[in-house]
Amino acid sequence: MYKTLCSRLSGFVGVSVKQILVQNVPQCNQTARSLIQLHKRDPSNWLTYQHLTFLKRQYAAKNNSELHQRAAPKPTPALTIVDERDDSVERQVQRIPTIDPVVTEDVSQSENITSKAQPGISTSEPDTDDAALQKDSESGGVVTSDETPHVHVETDEAKEARLDRQWKQLKVDMADLPDIYSKLAKIKLTALVVTSAAAGFAMAPVPFDPLAFFVASLGTCLASCSANAINQYFEVPFDSNMNRTKTRPLVRGQISPLHAVSFALACGIPGVALLTLAVNPLTGFLGALNIFLYTCCYTPLKRHSITNTWVGAVVGAIPPIMGWTAATGCLEQGALLMGGFLYSWQFPHFNALSWNLREDYSRGGYRMMSVTHPGMCKRVALRHSVGLIGLSTLAPVLDVTTWTFPIVSLPINLYISYLAFRFYREGDRGSARKLFFCSLWHLPMLLLLALTCKKPRRDPEEAAAPPAASSALALQS
Repeated sequence: MYKTLCSRLSGFVGVSVKQILVQNVPQCNQTARSLIQLHKRDPSNWLTYQHLTFLKRQYAAKNNSELHQRAAPKPTPALTIVDERDDSVERQVQRIPTIDPVVTEDVSQSENITSKAQPGISTSEPDTDDAALQKDSESGGVVTSDETPHVHVETDEAKEARLDRQWKQLKVDMADLPDIYSKLAKIKLTALVVTSAAAGFAMAPVPFDPLAFFVASLGTCLASCSANAINQYFEVPFDSNMNRTKTRPLVRGQISPLHAVSFALACGIPGVALLTLAVNPLTGFLGALNIFLYTCCYTPLKRHSITNTWVGAVVGAIPPIMGWTAATGCLEQGALLMGGFLYSWQFPHFNALSWNLREDYSRGGYRMMSVTHPGMCKRVALRHSVGLIGLSTLAPVLDVTTWTFPIVSLPINLYISYLAFRFYREGDRGSARKLFFCSLWHLPMLLLLALTCKKPRRDPEEAAAPPAASSALALQS
């Protein structure tokens, strides 16, 4: 049957393995049947079946060549029968010492009197009881002390300091209201808004009207104060988590929310009405639109999406457009150019500011580019810094300034672009801080250069006069 030695050897091994398997089949079947019967007989006790001895654990027991793993039985609590007549039961209970902060001389005198009134009681018995009590406490693991515990008595100064640290509403002092209102209105941000609106008014190609300039600036200031107050009203629970904003009046409780909303309405309604009735309806509409975008769009978006930065840039670009429309009464290309300056400037300014406040914004729950998209934050800052050079070149094309403006503004635009490039490459706190401080003086300088290079205004009569007539008038003169 087997023709070669290798074939005979393999056949012999196969037959041997087959015989071993045939012999072990009944034993395996019996083991399987025993497992099934064990589970059917008492499934609650059959927790784990372990076949190999090296898998034994702490509570494994061997019965009838089978291993059962049982849980350790819970120790039954020892019941102690308390006999009221037996004083030794007190030794099993930890005594709670009485709180007596000061032991006066009267107490000691009363003890002496008591000891004198009972001369028959010997002192050896308490010593024996104390020794027995100490022995029982050592054996039972309970440590008792006969010393009187120290009780801390709070002084008036400490109580006053503790109450000052507690959360409470502060009393409003009439002398503090101007400072509170200035913080509620974000007076520095409002000053920047009014300055940009004034620059838009001054850049308009119309004769300068001081009264219209004052009314437009006042209305813009009131509208900005209203928007900032409503913004702080909505962000109280989030500002309390940020170090930069936790000292705001509403967070500290210096004024009530109703007081803040009343201040916002007292500024917003007269401000929009003044811009609409005393200036023109277009400027009033832009002022109301800016309040709506800042309070109802930008403020909630700060906690949901990074698009809040672009919406905030639009809000910052509207004030110079308002100044232009307050002077001219219409929306022109020059107004959009002035808004474009503010729109592009805000990205290097705010992105550099938020870069060093990432921890604060993260604690407050705000979704800023510097927190969620740091790479995009640096790229957008660089892109819009370079865009300021293009906008400055576009100004003489739109007849807003002369061609001198792109030349004289090139150094400051190149410098802020260089700092934005360093911020893009390095991305550290130092480069972000330098870019932020540069943006603080860059915008006033840029607007001042644009005002000095403003294109001369031509009167309508001179523009309508034919060239021949103008030359004849020049010869007569």
